Amino acid sequence: MKKTVIFGFLGTNLDQPGRAKWSKWRPTVSLGQQEDLMVARYELFYDVPYQKLASSVREDFLQVSPETEFNTHQIRLRDPWDFQTVYSGIFDFLKTYKFDTDNEEYLVHITTGTHVIQICLFLLTESRHIPGKILLTQMQKYGDPTGTYTIIDLDLSKYDMIAERFHQEQKEGVHFLKSGIETKNPVFNTMIRELATVSIKSKSPILLTGDTGVGKTKMARLIYDWKKQQRMVSGSFVELNCATLRGDACMSALFGHVKGAFTGAVNHREGLLKAADGGLLFLDEIGELGLDEQAMLLRALEEKRFYPLGSDVESKSDFQLICGTNKNLSAMVKEGKFREDLLARIQLWSFKTPSLKERPEDIEPNLDYELQQVSVNTGTQFSFNKEAREKFLQLSKSDQALWKSNFRDLSGAVMRMATLSDGGRITEDTVDSEWKRLVHRWHPDEKVPLPYASSSVITNEKWNKLDLFDRCQLEKVIEVCKTSKSLADASRKLFSNSILEKKSCNDSDRLRKYLAKFGLCWKDFHS
Repeated sequence: MKKTVIFGFLGTNLDQPGRAKWSKWRPTVSLGQQEDLMVARYELFYDVPYQKLASSVREDFLQVSPETEFNTHQIRLRDPWDFQTVYSGIFDFLKTYKFDTDNEEYLVHITTGTHVIQICLFLLTESRHIPGKILLTQMQKYGDPTGTYTIIDLDLSKYDMIAERFHQEQKEGVHFLKSGIETKNPVFNTMIRELATVSIKSKSPILLTGDTGVGKTKMARLIYDWKKQQRMVSGSFVELNCATLRGDACMSALFGHVKGAFTGAVNHREGLLKAADGGLLFLDEIGELGLDEQAMLLRALEEKRFYPLGSDVESKSDFQLICGTNKNLSAMVKEGKFREDLLARIQLWSFKTPSLKERPEDIEPNLDYELQQVSVNTGTQFSFNKEAREKFLQLSKSDQALWKSNFRDLSGAVMRMATLSDGGRITEDTVDSEWKRLVHRWHPDEKVPLPYASSSVITNEKWNKLDLFDRCQLEKVIEVCKTSKSLADASRKLFSNSILEKKSCNDSDRLRKYLAKFGLCWKDFHS
C-alpha cells in the first residue's frame, strides 16, 4: 500500500488557532484528524510572515497525528499575489524534490494560501510537476474541528463525460474544417482530424502543402474561423500571395515602411504583420518569397519584433503564421532558394492535402456541396436529374478526368452547368457539353473522344465492374450502335476489316452475341 504525502502552503490565517484551540476547524490540522486518511508525510510551505504560524500548525498537527512526518519549507515571496514570484518559488523547490511514485501517493492541498498560490499549485499538479491529485478541505459545521475532505484527480481521461466532451469538441472541429462535407477519403480525413487538434492546442506555424486548387487558402480561413469561434484569437485574418509581389513592394506589404523609405513611399504604412497582431497571417506561395524577406520573417516569428522598411524603430506583432505552397521547399533549400532555418521553423506542423484525383470517393459529396453553394449564392435552386448526376460522377472518375486545378475545376464546372441549365434542372446534355469543355482544357493538344457509355444503356454498377480493356472496347461499340441505322449497318462498320473468314461467322450475329455478354441488345440503342 502506498504512503500518503501531502503538499500544502500557508498564505492565509485559516489555520490560526482560536481561543479554544481544538474547537475551531483548521484546514491543515483537520487532515490529521481524518480516520480514513493516514498521512505519512506533510510538506508545508510558508512565506516569511507565516513562520510562527507554520511552527504552531506543525506542533498541533503532530499532537493529533504523531505518526506523521511533518516538514516545513520557507519560501520567500516578494509578493504572494504575483504569479511569476509564487510559481517560480514553488517550482524551484520541486526541481530538487525526489518523488517516489511507486511507493507514495501525493495530494496537493489547495484550501489554504492566496488565490494565486492555489492557482499555481493547481497548474503544477495539472502539468504533472507534482505527480498527484488535488486535495480540498471544508468545514462541516460550526464547532466541528474535523471537517471533511475531497480528492480530485486531474486525469480527465478517467472522467467519461468530460472525455466525451473533448471528443465531441474534436468532432465539431473536424466537421467545421471540412465545411460540413461528409468526406470519405481516409488520408484526407486523418489529416483533418490532426489539423483540428493542432488548431486548438498549438499556436506554432502550420505549413499547408498540395497542388494548386486543393483548398489551402480556404483551409487557412477555416482554421482562423474555428479558432475565432473558440475565442483563441482576437485579431484579424490577413493573407498575402507571395507570388504577386517582389522587392520593396513585398517588404512594404509584409513589414510596412516609413514615409520616404523608397521611391513612391509618400505615406507611412504599418504592413500585414502588424495588421495580423493577435490574429492569423496566411502567406500563400511562401516559396516565392525572396531570401531577404525570408530572413526578416524568421526574426519576426522568433522574436515577435521586426523593423519596418526604412525605420530605426522596431514594431511588435504576435501572430500565428500559416504558410501554403505547391512547391518542394526541401529541394529549394538545396538549390539555395529557400532558407533552411525558416523551413525548419514553419514546418513544425506540416499537412499535405491530397488532390481531387487522389480522392475519387469525395467527388460526390463535394459535388453536392458546390451545387448547394451555387444555389445559395444565386438564390435559385439547382439540381441534377438522376441520369445526369450518375453520368457526371461516372465521367469524373474516368481516365479523362485530370482535375488539374482540383476544386477550381469542380466549382467552375458546377457553376457553368447551373448557369446553362433550363429551369434549374441539370440534364445529360448539359453534362455532355460541360465534360467536352473540361476534356478540351485538360487535353488541349489531344483529340480525346467523349465516353458514350450511358446509364440509359448500361448501369454504373455494371460499368464499374468492367476492366479497362472491356470498357475501351465497349465504349466504341456503343458509339457505333447509337449512330447506326440498323444492326447490319453497325456490324459492317465494326467488322468490315475482320481477319475472321466471312463464311464461318455472320457479322450481325457476332455483334448480337457480343452485346449479349454485357446484357445488351440492339433495342437498347433505338427504343
